[in-house]
Amino acid sequence: MSPHPCFSCGACCAAFRVDFHCSELESEGGRVPDGLAEPCGRDMARMRGTDYAQPRCAALTGRVGEDARCGIHAERPSPCREFAPLAEIGQFSEACNRARGRYGLPPLPV
Repeated sequence: MSPHPCFSCGACCAAFRVDFHCSELESEGGRVPDGLAEPCGRDMARMRGTDYAQPRCAALTGRVGEDARCGIHAERPSPCREFAPLAEIGQFSEACNRARGRYGLPPLPV
């Protein structure tokens, strides 16, 4: 059985902006480390590094497409948790494949 492609890809973490409600921050009772986020609006926060022309989440470790991993996988914000809900059963989204395409990675089954 081959390893799950999400566990080495990381393309989504280096392709999209990640905004979430401030209640998900540790200081507000949530699990996302405050130091990895910045405010963006009255009640919203954004993962550091995701608001650039070439985004890369500050929690992403390793090289995209090779050995990338989320450094806060268990504490990641809701947009990250909701990004690929069917990935666990081998179905990937068009957004996933767009992100993979930015890094020259082949598409996965939709």
